[in-house]
Amino acid sequence: MLAAQITIRDFPSSISLETLIRKHAEKLNRFYDRISSCRVVVELAQKHKHQGKLYNVRIDTTVPGKELVVTHKMNQDIYVAIRDAFKAIQRQLEEHSRKRHGRVKLHNHVMHGYVRRMLPQEGYGFIEGIDGHEYYFSLTNVTHPQYDKLIIGDAVEYFTDQQGEGRQALHVVRERHNHETA
Repeated sequence: MLAAQITIRDFPSSISLETLIRKHAEKLNRFYDRISSCRVVVELAQKHKHQGKLYNVRIDTTVPGKELVVTHKMNQDIYVAIRDAFKAIQRQLEEHSRKRHGRVKLHNHVMHGYVRRMLPQEGYGFIEGIDGHEYYFSLTNVTHPQYDKLIIGDAVEYFTDQQGEGRQALHVVRERHNHETA
């Protein structure tokens, strides 16, 4: 079990805040089990006239042969600042573990196609890929522009994912040459 060293600066600490930080720190072992130390500093930044209280969170984690550091600055919600800082250090630990074990990250191949059908009321549509396959996409899969700005015939780029028996388009982006105001 990882025992985190917690420092709270410039505002009163609470048992619930320290418990939350300890729970986050303990979860880090799931992503990399060779963590030798974890230091967390939460501080109240200088008060700003228009922004109120702003919190900074710094996490300093030591693993064999490396020190990983994350600093999340200037967040008004202390719990969001803590959550985001731990997510960032988690990503660093996963990346460090992946590199140490020689695992190569696979990058998805960018696909091209055209918007063929749109069902705006239902929030989804279909892309005909240049590979001849049809790909489902929903409004949550559209990266740029917003779903409601796509029109039938738009050329798009996307990544694919096999969902059950169907194909799904992820991270759908309208290609720039479609519209001047993209």
